[in-house]
Amino acid sequence: LGAAGVAFALGAGAMWAAYIVLAARAGSRFPRLDGLAVAMAVAALVALPLGIGSAGTALLEPGVLALGLAIAVMSSGVPYTLELLALRRLPAATFAVLASLSPAVAAVAGYLVLDQGLTPVQCAAVALVVVASAGAVRTGGR
Repeated sequence: LGAAGVAFALGAGAMWAAYIVLAARAGSRFPRLDGLAVAMAVAALVALPLGIGSAGTALLEPGVLALGLAIAVMSSGVPYTLELLALRRLPAATFAVLASLSPAVAAVAGYLVLDQGLTPVQCAAVALVVVASAGAVRTGGR
């Protein structure tokens, strides 16, 4: 694994925690989905130069624009909207425990939809991530 792997894992955990806290604040500060719309627009503008640099004018083709819009709505718009609505109704700790199930849900989806198998070590890794996330949230206040 190495020091770089551990550093990346810790960084990912810190960013995930920051996302949960900041999304909960944005959800409570903006009455509707205004905060999410602003955040997604800013993210699109930040990513735009990278897309233009790699794809150039192909991004302006109508079919590509339509496909990009559909992907944006289904992969980001709908999930983040549902997460924001959940964060408004659930305590951040409860949401974090539910979010910690994401690796397990992704592994099951990969198995059922893509026919991807997991080795016993990978299954154990997913289980450890879920247990560690849930345990950290449950014992964090003590």
